[in-house]
Amino acid sequence: MGQPDKRVGSIGWFDLTVDDADRVRDFYADVVGWKMSSVPMGSYADYGVHRPDGDEMIAGICHARGPNANLPPVWLPYVNVADLDRSLNRTETLGGRVIVGERSMGGMGRMAVVSDPSGAMLALFEHPAPVDSEHDSDDDSDDEGLGEA
Repeated sequence: MGQPDKRVGSIGWFDLTVDDADRVRDFYADVVGWKMSSVPMGSYADYGVHRPDGDEMIAGICHARGPNANLPPVWLPYVNVADLDRSLNRTETLGGRVIVGERSMGGMGRMAVVSDPSGAMLALFEHPAPVDSEHDSDDDSDDEGLGEA
């Protein structure tokens, strides 16, 4: 799988969440020519979408179950944000709505689904902060003089 674009403001992913993911998978495989792969989700599998000429996963087709049960049945772009909490607050302040509140995506980050004032929906995605390997060592000598949090 290729590396997603993690830059703030970039669309890093697309998902489609539907009741009958098997049928929709077959539809897109035939109509568009996408290749599909199984993505184990415990007691069922969602699907990775691949271009006909490659192995890189470019999107997902998901069952509307478990954590995806309340997601709308639309192609949902995941837009990278610097601060998910701030973006959710600004969404509501500026007349949008939080459709699905913040949830963890494990080590990949956090996401939420919002709608803009017109009702158009998208997912907001915050990647984890990068680890500063320079400050992960056992040497605390560089820590002197740092301001308090």
